[in-house]
Amino acid sequence: MSILVDKNSKIVVQGFTGGEGTFHSEQMISYGTNIVGGVTPGKGGQLHLDKPVFNTVYEAVLKVKANTSIIFVPAGFAADAIMESADAGIKIIIAITEGIPVSDMTK
Repeated sequence: MSILVDKNSKIVVQGFTGGEGTFHSEQMISYGTNIVGGVTPGKGGQLHLDKPVFNTVYEAVLKVKANTSIIFVPAGFAADAIMESADAGIKIIIAITEGIPVSDMTK
């Protein structure tokens, strides 16, 4: 098994300001994970957990050089979140969302 996320990873959290995103981000930060910011559309420009919030993943890539994304959004939005990360040039995308519709998984 490969280690894909390490101390050099610059992680952006999609769904950052929501309940799951906040909970897991707090845990990751306490373990030393290098979270460089988060994405929540419509909340860009704010700080959350002392990290910048962006409206898009692309903006996070430009401003904080994010290279890894972890996704904490509801199943109905997961496919779009994954595609947004890929379109922004993110190479490592972590999605733990349960219940993603099968039609979305085949995109």
